[in-house]
Amino acid sequence: MTDKLTVSVLGTGIMGAAMARNLVRAGHTVRVWNRTRAKAEPLAADGAQVAGSPAEAVRGADVVLTVLYDGAAARDVMGEAGPALSRGTAWVQSTTAGVEAVAELAALADEHGLVFYDAPVLGTRQPAEAGQLTVLAAGPVAGRGTVTPVFDAVGARTVWTGEDGAAGTATRLKLVANSWVLAATNAAGEVLALSKALDVDPRSFFEIIEGGPLDMGYLRAKSALILDGRLSPASFAVSTAAKDARLIVEAGQRYGVRLDVAAAGADRLARAAAQGHADEDMAAAYFASFEEGGSEE
Repeated sequence: MTDKLTVSVLGTGIMGAAMARNLVRAGHTVRVWNRTRAKAEPLAADGAQVAGSPAEAVRGADVVLTVLYDGAAARDVMGEAGPALSRGTAWVQSTTAGVEAVAELAALADEHGLVFYDAPVLGTRQPAEAGQLTVLAAGPVAGRGTVTPVFDAVGARTVWTGEDGAAGTATRLKLVANSWVLAATNAAGEVLALSKALDVDPRSFFEIIEGGPLDMGYLRAKSALILDGRLSPASFAVSTAAKDARLIVEAGQRYGVRLDVAAAGADRLARAAAQGHADEDMAAAYFASFEEGGSEE
């Protein structure tokens, strides 16, 4: 039995494109599709086959990998692919879709006789391009031999959270992890905004925390993007971060937990997007501290 597969990647944004390239490098046959075809076309030079429709992309595939904006997009695209899906095909769902949406996607998989894996990933543009993502995965043990080569191609580590993809255990863990990432990102922006308002050199702050328990590589990395004006291209866009923030708040509400910081962070990200920073790195939530339009003055 060969571990070289035919993998269909539906969605070739920041993450999907990088994952597709790494699948090609690992020797798999890769078909890609994106709603805006121009985003998928460059992958042809890397050896991927560009499909004109979801159905064309998934026909005869061993594994279908969805890396789309949200659960609704994944549902709609897999609905379009439906007539060409073969029973028994593995569906690896890597969209950060939310708890309720994952259950809906698992039900859709069941309708088509697909083997469903809830498998969001931790990481942004750079680890995605390097094949160093952390894959959070849930799904039946019996089919893991099929999807493991996919996970190995796109990630450095796979963490199995359960045997029932429909339960969304991997997505639940992803939401918890992202709640911390987004809180840290928003906090970094507010530190720099307050520094500016109080006429404090940010380097003074970094000096007093250096090497101590309050120091944090992520804080320094996101702050550098803001201070150096390197918010494009985005590692993780404001618009996508705002979507994930809403999912986190909704999950808290659904299970009776009040997430004040997450809710405020979601508002900041939405405000930054409305100010014109939607396609910049999520560190651009920094601008939400200032007047409408994103001005710092």
